[in-house]
Amino acid sequence: MTETSSYLDDVPLEMRHLVGHAAARLHREFEGIFATETIERFIADSWSRVAHAKVQSFVPLFVERFARERLRALAKVEGRVMAEVPSVVFLCVHNAGRSQIAAGWLQHLADGRVEVFSGGSDPASEVNPAAVEAMAEVGIDISKDFPKPWTDEIIRAADVIVTMGCGDACPIFSGKRYEDWKVDDPAGQPIEVVRAIRSDIKERVDAQAAELMPRTTDSRA
Repeated sequence: MTETSSYLDDVPLEMRHLVGHAAARLHREFEGIFATETIERFIADSWSRVAHAKVQSFVPLFVERFARERLRALAKVEGRVMAEVPSVVFLCVHNAGRSQIAAGWLQHLADGRVEVFSGGSDPASEVNPAAVEAMAEVGIDISKDFPKPWTDEIIRAADVIVTMGCGDACPIFSGKRYEDWKVDDPAGQPIEVVRAIRSDIKERVDAQAAELMPRTTDSRA
């Protein structure tokens, strides 16, 4: 694999070097699990799905993280690796507010004991700044996350799928456990309203975490 590989043809020239380094890391990480062609296909597809991000300088990082998530999920689905912890995916429309808040809470509470994913049916270009601010108030940084679409392999790998407002656009896979949370959308809301949404989501995540891994509590809201 080189930086002139065909999967980089659609990547802007100024980004190719960074994406090439990210790809090299993924090749090392998944060596012996997936063929080079599979890894490069996921990198190219992940680029096409997150290249709309508002902060373009972060796109190579987002591509690497998104491709890694997807490859890990696919490895689990195909039985190439053993699933050591349960996995949860949070879905909403833009993957900018509710699902990011929920994912942030569960990642904080789980501390590696649950694999957490999130996605949207129509991803925004950035995480809602009000959601970032509200979560920062309780010591949780979601500013480094990014809106991304849900993908088949991530949904298929999930043990629990939580939907929040995406309606018919949310994917339905038979045999999966679904939870539909009726949570207000923080988009366009003042910080006081977003704080209430944050607390609502925390209560739901607390209950979910207690079920998935006993003795998980946090009093902050």
